[in-house]
Amino acid sequence: MAQRSSRKRRKQRRRAAGERGDAASVASGNGQQPPPPDDAMARGYARGRAKDDAARAALVPLAEGERPGVVTVAAVVAFALGAANLVSYLAGVEVQGERPAFTGILVYSGLMFTVAYGCFRARYWGVLGMQAMLALALLIFGVLLTRAESVVALLIAVAVIGLAGTLFWKLVKAMARIQMPERPGSDR
Repeated sequence: MAQRSSRKRRKQRRRAAGERGDAASVASGNGQQPPPPDDAMARGYARGRAKDDAARAALVPLAEGERPGVVTVAAVVAFALGAANLVSYLAGVEVQGERPAFTGILVYSGLMFTVAYGCFRARYWGVLGMQAMLALALLIFGVLLTRAESVVALLIAVAVIGLAGTLFWKLVKAMARIQMPERPGSDR
């Protein structure tokens, strides 16, 4: 309680000093006025923009026909998941004692093959689609992690979360390079 009243008195002294025009000497002791809150916010935004500009300047645009390695990995993963899903259905694998619906298998496999094609061609929509699928996998396996009933289920969930999260993170920079049509500041 004593601390609260001490803060209250200090606040009142600063307000009174501010009305007289010497708030800076009370607040900082150097005799200069502190910057208004809007000015400090503007400086913060300016620093953020400067960092963004530096990051963009460091990006190297893709050459014609070039594909980042992580995008190739994403294409292979998407194709493998689509193919494994289709092959497991054709092999007669049952999920919880029943065969899954063929339309669900077809939709998922088709989506993964489409994403694989987009990633292989280094298309922005393909990489974005892969990131959406990875985000869904992260969410699903995050929930499954809380419901794991065995050590094996726990290890599988942790492995999928680790691998999907790493691939997702690495695809972010690749997406920036894919959408970048030319080097910033170049005359074209």
